[in-house]
Amino acid sequence: MSTNYAAPAELGKTQGVAIGVGLLGIIGWIIGAVTSHDAKTTFFQTYLVAYVFWIGISLGCLGLLMVQYLGGGGWGLIIRRQLESASSTLWMMAVLFVPIVLGIHSLYHWSHPISPDEKEPVRKLLEHKAVWLNSSGFTIRAVIYFAIWIGLMFLLRKWSAAQDTTPEPNEAQSWVQKAQNWSGPGFLIYGMAVTFAAIDWVMSLDAEWFSTIFGLLTIAGQGVLSIAFLIWICVILSKHEPMAHVLKPKHFHDLGKLQLALVMVWSYFSFSQLLIIWSGNLPEEIPWYLRRFEGPWRPMGIALLVLHFVLPFLLLLSRDLKKNGRRLVMVASLLIVMRLVDLIWVIVPQFDQMASHGGEVHHSGPAQLAVYVAATLGLGGLWLGWFFWQLRQRPLIPFNDPQLAEATAAGGGH
Repeated sequence: MSTNYAAPAELGKTQGVAIGVGLLGIIGWIIGAVTSHDAKTTFFQTYLVAYVFWIGISLGCLGLLMVQYLGGGGWGLIIRRQLESASSTLWMMAVLFVPIVLGIHSLYHWSHPISPDEKEPVRKLLEHKAVWLNSSGFTIRAVIYFAIWIGLMFLLRKWSAAQDTTPEPNEAQSWVQKAQNWSGPGFLIYGMAVTFAAIDWVMSLDAEWFSTIFGLLTIAGQGVLSIAFLIWICVILSKHEPMAHVLKPKHFHDLGKLQLALVMVWSYFSFSQLLIIWSGNLPEEIPWYLRRFEGPWRPMGIALLVLHFVLPFLLLLSRDLKKNGRRLVMVASLLIVMRLVDLIWVIVPQFDQMASHGGEVHHSGPAQLAVYVAATLGLGGLWLGWFFWQLRQRPLIPFNDPQLAEATAAGGGH
């Protein structure tokens, strides 16, 4: 068994497979965009969905990294390197945000000059929100968001790397203490940045609609997606040394409990948003849900209820399932798919509304939705390539951490 917890060579093969699938996705993405009625608009709209999906894992893992420092439990020690590697992709995601800035006019109705043909209430609303919703403000705020996220990620990785070179327990603990001290205020700043980014990038697709809980709902969804992704990675690592002798049923049990908690939180926020807006029945809010309760979006909404909450909730109640990595990863896979379905359900109907003519809404069909899946796979190849490269650069466990013996021997401390 390895004593330095170096990443196994098999991770390179996994990285190659991920990149290969990503290349196939890019090919399908290009074909779908070129054969569509408007290749430019199709590219940017599918790109936004794929981008929001993958940056959700980056941001979710950054948030979980700070949470595990604040909690101080041994459960976080086992997944710290995965969290650091996933959050390190924020460098790449900052660069990949450029196409969204370039395609802003294909994505956001408010980026166009206000037409005199707009209905009076809509025109006044757009004029009122123009102080915030404008192209230059959109770009400047994105730079601020990434500066916050990358700054937090950089500091946490810096102190974690310093701990690897510090065998003396007290000194090693001092680096952990620094991370803990910064994680408290850092998580609040991170949460605010994610909230405003969610408003800018997703909620503003419909400039007339608003929800005061949308930021929390976004953070909860990113948490669900990130834990599901981590379960996948832990199952892959558990098949090879050195993690084959480290990852125990108790570690998967801890991850399964986190997954259950976040599924419940996401469901609570989703239902709260629906209940408040539906009972309020305001003309600025209720059309957002009405568009998603008709056409192909209705069965997709029902699928979200059943497959994003009811089924995972019932399955994750089982202690035996949560302790079995191969069974737990099946639930995680379902949730990863449903997170993409949720993003499509939230984002794409607004694109259909933008493309409508004469007041008639044209719904996206299966062929159009397949392009969104291809775009997600294509961008995922780049994301996973960076992630696995980062994961292979350092030991898979912070081996100088004072809690290492507890975390590995007990199978996860609390």
